[in-house]
Amino acid sequence: MPLSDVADAAFAPAARAVTAGAFPGATLGLITAEGERALVSTGHAQLQPMREPLTLGHWWDLASLTKVIATAPAILKLVDEGRLDLDRPIADAIPDLRQYDVGHAAERRITFRAALSHQTHLPAVEPIYTYGSDPRTLRAFVLQREWRAGPPVYSDINFILLGIAIERLTGRPLDLLPMPPGLAWRPDPGLSVATERCTWRERVLKGEVHDENASALGGAAGHAGLFGTIDGVLDFARGLLDGTGASPAALAAMRERASPTRTCGWERRVPGWPGGDACSDGALGHTGFTGTGLWLDFDRGLAWSLLTNRVHPTRHRETGIAALRRETGDRVIEAFDRKSPKPLAPPASLC
Repeated sequence: MPLSDVADAAFAPAARAVTAGAFPGATLGLITAEGERALVSTGHAQLQPMREPLTLGHWWDLASLTKVIATAPAILKLVDEGRLDLDRPIADAIPDLRQYDVGHAAERRITFRAALSHQTHLPAVEPIYTYGSDPRTLRAFVLQREWRAGPPVYSDINFILLGIAIERLTGRPLDLLPMPPGLAWRPDPGLSVATERCTWRERVLKGEVHDENASALGGAAGHAGLFGTIDGVLDFARGLLDGTGASPAALAAMRERASPTRTCGWERRVPGWPGGDACSDGALGHTGFTGTGLWLDFDRGLAWSLLTNRVHPTRHRETGIAALRRETGDRVIEAFDRKSPKPLAPPASLC
């Protein structure tokens, strides 16, 4: 069975969802560690204010996939270069973090590893964009705010701080962080998939970051702002599968368990997670609010990405994306195992 047949079998639920009007369009891409890939797509890149057919060359707002495709790799590269220590506080890179309470501020004790794995006291999200319109002032607000404390949760604030740390250590804004072909901070709007008709910006967003906080912070932040084509996302995934896209130490940090559900950046396979229950125990994945997702099964040497524009024209409706992601993941693995009925690679010792 060719990989294209695996993709077709796994894509059937998404194709039905598009036909039923759950969201305008969807693309599924699969890639193996050896470089075999398969792509399938259907629907529209945009419905409002005009209809535009979806192509495999369209740019997608990757939303929180920014965390694992751009921010976490950049932090781990700085570790490789000896410019930071994962178990040291972020304040090493941002000495003015909570600078008016140096001796007592909990934020100054947050380590890079804790932020990468969402093991901090920071809240999940905050409407930062409502506090002002100047990106520099809003960055200062993020750094000086005494954040309300709570149990560890998946937090955009963690990655906003990591993005600021990258900017401080590299001396350049995030949107100048070099990205390979197929990944970009500022894509061609004419070739981009539309997201929401934003009530704050009063327009349909196309080639402009959907996340309000990322927009207010200048368009690119540690938690959101990256765009990609399906091929760009798959090329990144293959680099992790075959080991060419990250150092052994960085790859180990991405795969080692930092909490029951998290690694440095990624979510690990747990029962009921968005990647489905059929994949290997050491699989990693991440989703994006706009309707994106990427999963890697290292034991099988396989990755897949399901990209949808489920927030177009509005986020305020039920699309069934959570169940669809799980069903797609299970179908990917079941069809792939029928294609390749051979023993899986032994789990790596770091898992």
